[in-house]
Amino acid sequence: MKRVLVTGGAGMIGGAIVRALLRDPDFEVRVCDQREVPGWIREGAEVQTGDLRDPEQARAALSGATHVIHCAAIVGGIANFHRLPYTLTEVNNALYNGVIGAALAEQVERFVYISSSMVFERATLFPTPETHISNCLPPQSAYGFSKLTGEVYCRAAHEQFGLPYTICRPFNAYGPGELPDQEPGIAHAVPDLIRKVLAGQRPLAIFGSGEQTRTLTHVDDIAAGVLAAMRSPAALNEDFNISASQERTVAEIARIIWEACGEDPDAFALEHLPTFPVDVQRRWPSVEKAKRLLGWETQIELSEGIAATVRWLREREVAMS
Repeated sequence: MKRVLVTGGAGMIGGAIVRALLRDPDFEVRVCDQREVPGWIREGAEVQTGDLRDPEQARAALSGATHVIHCAAIVGGIANFHRLPYTLTEVNNALYNGVIGAALAEQVERFVYISSSMVFERATLFPTPETHISNCLPPQSAYGFSKLTGEVYCRAAHEQFGLPYTICRPFNAYGPGELPDQEPGIAHAVPDLIRKVLAGQRPLAIFGSGEQTRTLTHVDDIAAGVLAAMRSPAALNEDFNISASQERTVAEIARIIWEACGEDPDAFALEHLPTFPVDVQRRWPSVEKAKRLLGWETQIELSEGIAATVRWLREREVAMS
């Protein structure tokens, strides 16, 4: 029996990965997270709450694991990147030290690192292939740089000690699992915009011109892509963009959310707020490598996924009221 440790399994992407793993009888699942872990995870998985920055606690969390999917990190929306640059750099790098060191000591069969589209923060080639990482300028944001650092850790551990790794870069994850924040920009754009529409904000406020592009990818599709990469021999010591393929402007995304919330299309209007120093203007990855080597591509249409996310947030809003 294979045993998979998911670090950060209580988060949005981690939770979707755990849910997919629990449907697979080939795997036992262990979750390590310092946050409150939902009951459905506790019912199906072993749960630990250790601090993975501590080498001894990381080693205990990985003990007996054959596979590791490393999601644990400080993340969030664009405002979080600017509010916590030192903290997220320090924490994320300490996690690499603890978790990758333990993975080497435990001699895991596969270490899957959940990176980020932000490593391509300064991409100049679109759609952006994985090979662009070797000549793309490094990220300006501390968050993007910290996620790129994790990729360097994986490759360095492989080159020196033979760590069997796979790097997965989710692009613009959205879906059930992430709640909005009262302060705009702390959460990701989709829950933030849904909260604003449901709260009656008129016009709908967005950061910047709205011409910035994103490639929204449903969290369940991301989970399926990560598990396809973990299982595949072709993914050994490779990196993959795990993403939908359709590039959309932020203004288009805002309109889709507006209409999914049941608002009148003719009443749609935007207010443009000043943006942050680092606000990626274009994000559009190539997904050909994942399709060719993993046989994976997204299945959930954007309008369908946004509608389901709106329903999930409405239910949470009712439950909390």
